[in-house]
Amino acid sequence: MNGQNRSDVYPGLEVGIILKKDQRNGEITYGIVKNLLTSSSFHSRGIKVRLEDGQIGRVAEIVDEDN
Repeated sequence: MNGQNRSDVYPGLEVGIILKKDQRNGEITYGIVKNLLTSSSFHSRGIKVRLEDGQIGRVAEIVDEDN
């Protein structure tokens, strides 16, 4: 899962996001999803989310739920 489908992302999920300021270098920030900001079911650059700490970015990866 790469975070492009809204159905794969939900509150409480641990994800890696790319913040707006990190789009050029691709640095990933990890955290827990607080809420989803993208309303469409698919977004080619990743679903936009707000993390529990307030940071906003697009989901780059979904952390393996088994860990």
